[in-house]
Amino acid sequence: MSRAGGVYWNERLAGVIRETDEGYEFAYDHDWLGSPQNEPISLTLPIRPEPYRSRTMIAFFDGLIPEGWLLSVTVRNWKLDPRDRMGLLLVACKDTIGAVSIRPLVDPEAAETETG
Repeated sequence: MSRAGGVYWNERLAGVIRETDEGYEFAYDHDWLGSPQNEPISLTLPIRPEPYRSRTMIAFFDGLIPEGWLLSVTVRNWKLDPRDRMGLLLVACKDTIGAVSIRPLVDPEAAETETG
């Protein structure tokens, strides 16, 4: 089963990150792409219509995942493997310090049609 998360910038959907057979993929939402005043969610992820793909968790998103004692608490409370980067992203990044938050998508297949 593939997992996906909506990537929100100040409560507005900016794109979708999903787990794939090859690793991970992030694509900006078509509405985000169509508005010239929108900014990239990270300088490392400039706005473009093509998805970003990586065999490992995309660095920007990996940086949102807790570290140290907070990672230990998250792993213990959610009963996750610390190597499950997508699981950690989906449970621990719903309310981050910055403008970006990640919320699990119930139907990743529907999200594919929204961003694609």
